[in-house]
Amino acid sequence: MNAQTERLLLQGPAGRIEVLRDAPADGLPFKGVAVIAHPHPLFGGTMDNKVVQTLARAFMQCGWAPVRFNFRGVGATEGVHDEGQGEAQDFLAVVRQCAPEGALALAGFSFGSFVMSQTLAALWPSRRIDKLVFVGAAASRFQLAAVPAELHERTLVIHGESDDTVPLAAVMDWARPQVLPVTVVPGGSHFFHGQLPLLKSLVVRHLTSTP
Repeated sequence: MNAQTERLLLQGPAGRIEVLRDAPADGLPFKGVAVIAHPHPLFGGTMDNKVVQTLARAFMQCGWAPVRFNFRGVGATEGVHDEGQGEAQDFLAVVRQCAPEGALALAGFSFGSFVMSQTLAALWPSRRIDKLVFVGAAASRFQLAAVPAELHERTLVIHGESDDTVPLAAVMDWARPQVLPVTVVPGGSHFFHGQLPLLKSLVVRHLTSTP
């Protein structure tokens, strides 16, 4: 992403995990670590996905140190695809090694949002979560865990109105029983083509809000 991006190889349950870590934007006080999960690896998803990079830039702009990682079987990460279960264990391993204490934010795009929800369920309530960001949540394809009511004010759910990969209706069906608000981007596609600056601004607005 930039000259200061640090590439790491961490130890995970299935072997090495390839990680990219960035520092907050210059001059900003450090707020914490944000761990971001990428879309489905069997359909080309990696930590270099444009939506994932956009999320990382938003966190950097707000004083967070974003950490992206490749799921098992992607890039230099060892192991094979495990339909989200092993990937959640990888997510937890990254959290434990890159953010063992202090403020923590979790974010995920598409399949990554499903894995992030499973990770959240494993961490809560023993670990405080300061911010949550779901983008293109894969609610039609996977069983996303519910967001604890105590975290609703710290949670942003963004979905494209015209998402043809995950219908908006499926996300509403997941959010409705929780009374969890969903921010809809008019005309937005699953990958937010042409609307990444808007996506970034919505995330920045969320990260700079009080709760």
